[in-house]
Amino acid sequence: MKTAVVAVLGGLLTLAGIGLLVLPGPGFVLVAAGLAVLATRFSWARRPLDYAKDKAEQGIEEVGRSPWRAAGAVVAALVLVALGVLALIGVELPFVNAVSAVVLIISGLFLVGTVIFARRLEKQEQTRAHRPAGTPLDGGGAYRAARPAADRP
Repeated sequence: MKTAVVAVLGGLLTLAGIGLLVLPGPGFVLVAAGLAVLATRFSWARRPLDYAKDKAEQGIEEVGRSPWRAAGAVVAALVLVALGVLALIGVELPFVNAVSAVVLIISGLFLVGTVIFARRLEKQEQTRAHRPAGTPLDGGGAYRAARPAADRP
């Protein structure tokens, strides 16, 4: 029974991720999530999971750097959530049933969370890059190294 649940959940997440590959945003994040679920029961899923993880990290970095890409991803996420909600309240949509409607909503919310995470990560990296030498990092103990005197202008 567990194997069947893992196969269905992992398959749905992977398929939703593949669908998001054509929309703005990091579709590989959902593909990686689906493959991670599948890899808990199926050894064949580990190899494509490594590839998907790399692509997901690249997608997160791209969304973090580009406000336009982030905005496009949020719009796509809102469309996914809206389609899922419409299907759940009874509007007939082609190829959408109650299960796929829930997956659409979860995918949209996951995408919004990914965009927020990516933008925060980018903001933290920019803050650290512009911090004066000798000032502590956010958490305390580590300091940004000052350039040696010979390298200073």
